[in-house]
Amino acid sequence: MTRFDEVRATFWGEDPYGDPPPLTDAAVRDAERRLGVRLPASLLELLRDRNGGVVADAWDACPTDGPTSWSEDHVPFDRLSGVVEEDGDHLSVLDSPCLVEEWGLPSPLVLLSGDGHAWIALDYRACGADGEPSVTWFDADDASELPLAGDFRTFVEGLRASASFHDGQD
Repeated sequence: MTRFDEVRATFWGEDPYGDPPPLTDAAVRDAERRLGVRLPASLLELLRDRNGGVVADAWDACPTDGPTSWSEDHVPFDRLSGVVEEDGDHLSVLDSPCLVEEWGLPSPLVLLSGDGHAWIALDYRACGADGEPSVTWFDADDASELPLAGDFRTFVEGLRASASFHDGQD
């Protein structure tokens, strides 16, 4: 099994809101049309297992090469947004255009996880709409950004438990 497949096998945690509706091919086509980008195949693999929700504790943080407003050496990744229509319980990648505008983030981005003040996003600025996006941390409060991985698969393979970092912050 490759590293991505090892993470994928135990990626999802228990979600108090329950499982969102399954991801369909039609929903993917609609999301890509609405977002104006091609979503990475590795993201879609995870979302076909569960269409967004809580990430398991073993994979809920991403190491960083520098400090952020969150921590000296990592950022949180406790939820992954799926492709769901407005349902009140689940943030969706479909919310990205509105949230990018609201928080003054660069474009084009697809927001994967965040709380408004800080986001982890697929960053299409360098690769274009049909390319393989990098994954970047954006801090809206201090208008900073930090590259996390060159692509989504590499990002997932680098995830670790937040408890494994020296400060134990999650």
